[in-house]
Amino acid sequence: MASFRIAGDQHLKGEIIPQGAKNEALQILCAVLLTDQPVTIHNIPNIRDVNKLIELLDDLGVRVDQLSDSSYRFQADQVDISVLDTKEYRDKASALRGSVMLLGPMLGRFKTGRIPRPGGDKIGRRRLDTHFLGFEKLGAKFNYDSEDSGMYNVDASHLKGAYMLLDEASVTGTANVVMTAVLAEGKTTIYNAACEPYLQQLCAMLNRMGAKISGIASNLLTIEGVEKLGGTEHTMLPDMIEIGSFIGLAAMTQSEITIKNCQIPQLGIIPDVFKRLGIRMEFRGDDIFVPAQEHYQIESFLDGGMMTVADAPWPGFTPDLLSIVLVTAIQAQGTLLVHQKMFESRLFFVDKLIEMGAQMILCDPHRATVIGLNRQQQLKGIRMSSPDIRAGVALLIAALSAKGDSIIDNIEQIDRGYQNIDGRLNAIGAVIERL
Repeated sequence: MASFRIAGDQHLKGEIIPQGAKNEALQILCAVLLTDQPVTIHNIPNIRDVNKLIELLDDLGVRVDQLSDSSYRFQADQVDISVLDTKEYRDKASALRGSVMLLGPMLGRFKTGRIPRPGGDKIGRRRLDTHFLGFEKLGAKFNYDSEDSGMYNVDASHLKGAYMLLDEASVTGTANVVMTAVLAEGKTTIYNAACEPYLQQLCAMLNRMGAKISGIASNLLTIEGVEKLGGTEHTMLPDMIEIGSFIGLAAMTQSEITIKNCQIPQLGIIPDVFKRLGIRMEFRGDDIFVPAQEHYQIESFLDGGMMTVADAPWPGFTPDLLSIVLVTAIQAQGTLLVHQKMFESRLFFVDKLIEMGAQMILCDPHRATVIGLNRQQQLKGIRMSSPDIRAGVALLIAALSAKGDSIIDNIEQIDRGYQNIDGRLNAIGAVIERL
């Protein structure tokens, strides 16, 4: 288990380029299975989860050619479905949450699929019902082998388009169903579909491959099934979660940071939420400049009520940034209620922040109240462990602002979602040592 040693009280200055979007990459990479033609993808982040998914594709027989640090060409013309029955594949796929999105393309193109119960963050129950109910609407039949292999075995030999109302606007669930429906016979209508930029990017890519998807960027998708898809070239968006993390980092550590090439129109309300915390920023073309700020004050609602930041399906605020908002509010002036609606265990790192000196109350598994210190008291460095990707970076931000050194264990969780985060932050003034 690797660790970071972080020198506290650091003020950073310089430019940083966000990586390609992790959540988009997991969908886009799975989509290469939908065609036997070459698919070239640019701006792929070099992170653990993405690299493990590329390894799974390689195991399945997909030809993988690395063209540069962040560009790959894939060709799935010799996929070996029998690999799904091997113990090695089951072990790898069960350790990776994103592996569940391999199922949709396999059902669409090969009319069969098998997948183990996937792993990922320990942030509470993350059910697969939306995926499986959508597949069943399209005619897939499931059998879960609980006693022997622990695999979901799926027969999709009679896929046919259907109307469906998703039980939740799941991003991965919508992506999985879309990747099946593009090769199903007839018309599929998906209501209550997720419409995050990741989904928009996936649908645009599939249309370039020959799919017929309309309603992109809305919660009502219509898909006319086609017999075959072709190759394409695709460039992924910058990671909006990294961009939000860097905004929070700049404010918390009184740093002057320019975040490059942000594709600001795709960020939705993310900049607005950080502005509600009192954080100043300037849009300079497609860059976001965050000046060093001695103080930032949390806004109140118009009636004087305490500001609340809650997650919601897009175009609402992404749940992946609530941990960053929570930690950023520690040194603000004012009080903030953070309401994490989607996952019941994602706020369970609050105890570490309290140990560091933060004024916080964990109201219940979904809500925490932050009473801003307004820089009247500095956090102190401690030893802690990263429970998940986003909490890990929130703890890293807290450590950089604290007095004294901190150690964060289990940084493999951070590496799952943030590319060379220590090297990139050290380049603009941080002092982070990988142990």
